[in-house]
Amino acid sequence: MDTRTSPARLRIDRLREQLARLGLQAALVPSSDPHLSEYLPEHWQGRAWFSGFTGSMGTLVVTVREAALFADARYWEQAESELAGSGIVLEKIPTGTSANHLEWIRRHLQRGEALGVDAQVLGLADAKALRTVCDEAGITLRTDTDPLAGAWPERPGLPSAPVYEHAAPFAPVARADKLARVRADMAALGASHHLVSTVDDIAWITNLRGSDVDYNPILLAHLLIGPAQATLFVGAGKVPAELAERLAADGVQLADYAQAAAQVAALPPEAVLLVDPKRVTLGLREAVPGTVRVVEAINPSTMAKGCKTEAEIAQVREAMAEDGAAMCAFYAWFEAAMARGERITELTVDDRLSAERAARANFMGLSFSTIAGFNANGAMPHYRALPESHAVVEGNGLLLIDSGGQYLGGTTDITRVWPIGTTTAEHRRDFTRVLQGMMNLSRARFPAGTPGPMLDALARAPLWAESLEYFHGTGHGVGYFLNVHEGPQTIGKAVVAPHMAMRAGMITSNEPGIYRPGRWGVRIENLLLTVPAPASEFGEFLQFETLTLCPIDTRLIEVSLMRADEIAWLNAYHATVRERLAPRVSGDALAWLMARTEPLVA
Repeated sequence: MDTRTSPARLRIDRLREQLARLGLQAALVPSSDPHLSEYLPEHWQGRAWFSGFTGSMGTLVVTVREAALFADARYWEQAESELAGSGIVLEKIPTGTSANHLEWIRRHLQRGEALGVDAQVLGLADAKALRTVCDEAGITLRTDTDPLAGAWPERPGLPSAPVYEHAAPFAPVARADKLARVRADMAALGASHHLVSTVDDIAWITNLRGSDVDYNPILLAHLLIGPAQATLFVGAGKVPAELAERLAADGVQLADYAQAAAQVAALPPEAVLLVDPKRVTLGLREAVPGTVRVVEAINPSTMAKGCKTEAEIAQVREAMAEDGAAMCAFYAWFEAAMARGERITELTVDDRLSAERAARANFMGLSFSTIAGFNANGAMPHYRALPESHAVVEGNGLLLIDSGGQYLGGTTDITRVWPIGTTTAEHRRDFTRVLQGMMNLSRARFPAGTPGPMLDALARAPLWAESLEYFHGTGHGVGYFLNVHEGPQTIGKAVVAPHMAMRAGMITSNEPGIYRPGRWGVRIENLLLTVPAPASEFGEFLQFETLTLCPIDTRLIEVSLMRADEIAWLNAYHATVRERLAPRVSGDALAWLMARTEPLVA
């Protein structure tokens, strides 16, 4: 690549010209939008556009002298490749929540220089930390302008796709009931009004869905809930007239998306406004009148939607069975095609698996971009095959496939690893240790209210015993026909917070792994439902029900490393998979299912 004409280098130069026009010496470009979403509409993908790094998480800082991209271990190999020739330095950070960029700003900006960042996409909690660093270092923080605006003439507009209703029986709790529940939680906190900006919370409260962001069935909107009425700020024309009438009947009026800040600014002096400091931007917080008292607490809807109802769980089990049937059909085809010597690439895997899901009942789309990584590509946790860069599945090694679907009755996320040709003893040891970690967590029993991070070591213990480690979380919450990554719970090396407590009804991923850069990766993932366990004199306890239904390839297991109780768990799981999926598949798919769920013998 001619580094003088690298698209990212030229775009960074254009950004520096804009900084000069604004009287700034640096710009902070977070991976966020006015809703602090993980997956962003193109309009707010400035970090990707200016840097060339396409990972879903990362922070870009550009000064008049240098530029740095902050990314965690999931993206290091990808970032090094995509940043080549850009002049942007990759700063490797331990986790996606790390604030290393703040210390970098402190060191690389001089006292008296000005840093610009758009308040409309800067989280309130992040803004407080950034302001502290800038004040201590004598750096002027400017949040009143968007540094990207004048440097990005090709910037896409806002999405305009229509909004639709998530209706019964797939949405078993009525919109009015959800609003009443949120208002009760508001009252308990002494709040008369509540501002919600996180799009999955809004979709859950209103029983609305959209397609404004790839893979997530959400709509771009803000929601201001008052004592009797709520206002949904959404793009003009996105809500059909009949749906608007039903919303009005439930006390939800519509307003233009751009009017949210103005209506917040018009709150009466006696109002008490509830905001979640980790789920609202500085821009909206600054719109609140000084006369209005603000209560900061986690969004009540975040806690409520994390715990699925019995009716929702029944729908999720159905969606898991449909997803499992699609997996059986795909893998039956895949193994037969490989045996025939057909040319199969990582792109072929993605296309064919997506087609099998699309044939299942109530399928609405993928829940994220499929990760099909053969050998070295599987060592990149967030790898994605592209037409210009992908591998042919041939020879010997491991194929890792991480995929998921959005169904009207639930969201799925599953990872499996399959042997290609001849595998080695090291392949099988890695696979077995990861499987043991996954089983450890699956079989856990723990006191109700235990924070998710406290369970993380259960999945890592079999790996740690061999001096092995992985550098991503073990589990994330999963939405109900919503975002595949959902709070409040997490299982990982996170600082424990009260809202991370595991509760009955939560759906959480379980996905330990091992990654050997340049060689292969192993990750095995199921989704787990938290359910009550037998209580005792020591209180209430919880355990997990495995929701995901798909065989785990026993050809990759080193049986000599497995305990009898582990073999028994795996055989029981495969018996359940066979029982649940056999009525939904036939022919080659059924034959494949029966073969891959044969009991493992020690």
